[in-house]
Amino acid sequence: MLSLKTRLNKKSEVIELLESNDLKQLGFLANEKRREFHPDEDFVTFVIDRNVNYTNICSCKCRFCAFNRDKNDTDCYVLDYETIKHKTNELLQAGGTQLLLQGGLNQDLPLEYYTNLLEDLRKNFPGLAIHAFSPSEIVFIAEKNSLSIKELLEEFINRGISSIPGGGAEILCNEVRKKLSPNKISSQKWLKVMETAHKLGLKTTSTMVFGFGENTKHIAEHLLKIQKLQDKTGGFTAFIPWTFAPWKNFTGLSRNLRNTAFDYLKTLAVSRLVLDNIPNIQVSWVTQGLNIAQIALSFGANDFGGTMLEENVVKAAGVCNKTCADEIIDHIQKAGFKAAQRDTSYRIIKTFGSDFLTF
Repeated sequence: MLSLKTRLNKKSEVIELLESNDLKQLGFLANEKRREFHPDEDFVTFVIDRNVNYTNICSCKCRFCAFNRDKNDTDCYVLDYETIKHKTNELLQAGGTQLLLQGGLNQDLPLEYYTNLLEDLRKNFPGLAIHAFSPSEIVFIAEKNSLSIKELLEEFINRGISSIPGGGAEILCNEVRKKLSPNKISSQKWLKVMETAHKLGLKTTSTMVFGFGENTKHIAEHLLKIQKLQDKTGGFTAFIPWTFAPWKNFTGLSRNLRNTAFDYLKTLAVSRLVLDNIPNIQVSWVTQGLNIAQIALSFGANDFGGTMLEENVVKAAGVCNKTCADEIIDHIQKAGFKAAQRDTSYRIIKTFGSDFLTF
């Protein structure tokens, strides 16, 4: 039987767990690992946030993406600052603390679009966490403007960026990436962006999207690469795994997709066990729905994610789960935990009793 004192840093060990069907035992072990990180806390946290996708024009053309458009498509767009400002005001009115900015790789956007956007947001919303630009976007913007990753990140820091989301990781295995996203950055470049950001003092999240038809060795490789970088930098605040949504996407890959609730809970639990150096594991109610996300709180997760006042990428694939703060609080409490609103750095800023009143 697996011992919690034994570190999982060998691919064969991780594969063995991923191929196990003993979901109950994996959940038990993952929950015990969660308690090692949070021994005196029965809290499950969440953040009030909004995901603003500033453009859907993208040259990457990932085979699994239903969101991207060409610049000549009738439904393509680029959001101007006033539109983003209006969306951000709505976020603040809802008690939000985090604005997530992600968009397509748009060849027509100058560097000033990004720098002015950050500067204007920081000026007008000084207390807001700007969680912006995935590694794919950062590499694209840097290369387009003949800048190094470090130079671009330093510029973004000077303009007011707070942290970086872990989007675009999918599976950090080039064998899979070349089939899914032949134009997207390699796993090495994704990791380089994160390492550079961490060295500059920027915290980031890390993610994994699975269920494309990959095998367990690919998932194990992904988890161990995240573990290794975290050992080196300590810059990841959280890990968020979620399943590929195939409804409106055509990958041409294996139909043996690992994206059932069983697969999700098992992979989440193994992620908690392998990533023994990342304090927070986040559920994915956006792809799994609220009820499976609630169950995931007993499989090693300690964070419910964001309210996501706006989400467009997963929605474009045909998944339209929605929620609000009260609904998240209710699901957390009915799972036997205390609910707490957090900020981007996972600091608790408000706790909730059974009647939703702060105490």
